[in-house]
Amino acid sequence: MALTKQILDHNQANPDEKIKFPTAIDLHKWLVALVKSEHDWYYQVSKCAPQWALRALSDAWKRCFKKIAKPPNFKKKGKQDSFTLDGSIKIAHQKIKVPVIGWLKTYERLPDGYQPKSVTISKKANRWFISFKMEVEQQTTNKTHDVVGCDLGIKSLATLSTGETFEGSKSYRKYEKQLARLQYLNRHKVKGSNNWNKAQRQIAKLHFKIANIRKDTLHKLTTYLAKNHGQIVIEDLNVSGMMANHQLAKAFQDMGFYEFRRQLDYKTQLYGSELIIADRWFPSSKTCSNCGYKKESLSLTERVFECEQCHVVCGRDLNASLNLASLAVSSTVSACRVDSADTTTVKQEVNVKFAHE
Repeated sequence: MALTKQILDHNQANPDEKIKFPTAIDLHKWLVALVKSEHDWYYQVSKCAPQWALRALSDAWKRCFKKIAKPPNFKKKGKQDSFTLDGSIKIAHQKIKVPVIGWLKTYERLPDGYQPKSVTISKKANRWFISFKMEVEQQTTNKTHDVVGCDLGIKSLATLSTGETFEGSKSYRKYEKQLARLQYLNRHKVKGSNNWNKAQRQIAKLHFKIANIRKDTLHKLTTYLAKNHGQIVIEDLNVSGMMANHQLAKAFQDMGFYEFRRQLDYKTQLYGSELIIADRWFPSSKTCSNCGYKKESLSLTERVFECEQCHVVCGRDLNASLNLASLAVSSTVSACRVDSADTTTVKQEVNVKFAHE
């Protein structure tokens, strides 16, 4: 990390004598040359762990150069620690064998018939987890609806064009007072003491619980959408811009819009559905879903849409979802791959499409 920043500083100071930015392979060669000769512990760990970490660093810089994300920072030790291993991995019932470490017992029974390409071992809230990267076959399901529009919001998590409404878990709001009390009681504890460490574990455990409740709600919704709908149309929400609104930032974060899109992206591929992303500036809320009349302005406080032309009256969110659903039929779309919730990348033949007004 420090080496990559030194190269960037050198290239900025000396534009005529730029050094080629290192790849993940180059970084690993430098790491071996600098660390392996001086530290014996390097011989006792798997070579996979530093290789995957350097790949992640290289990918982070690539995303930064493409202006998709901010520059990577140093990761604090002891906070969400994790490492990735690949190579010779064996699975047997409730055990898994990974390189160097050996056999590990698991709480859940592991799936039969799959060979993981890699495993990631992580520590969250003083608990250890292991996740697998493996190839699975597409599971095509019977679709109850060909097209559905999905409008996301902070009052209701999702409003569908079919008339269904799904409420968000709002887990942070439910546990906000309890979290604030734990942080308040921790204010006078000596940093690094046993009591301080105990309090930190309690806070981390509650944060973990809040995140799990939110993810569970999102998983149930995204699985329902992907399994039962052929085409799913959502808006390209500017999540980072929403978070800049300090009055509503907590509410936006509590809903988990980015996580919703991330889950829907891979689940539509798994269940044979198609995800269509409406243009960010598509006026789904301002346009009448009945006659197509577009209002010049519509404030956030107006929760009911009243058309001035055909006089139709319906809920604001339902009107937006109906417009999104009609977009799947009326628009010419181009297949594109999604890398983040805010930015598109290289065009590929996949199930994600971007619709433009």
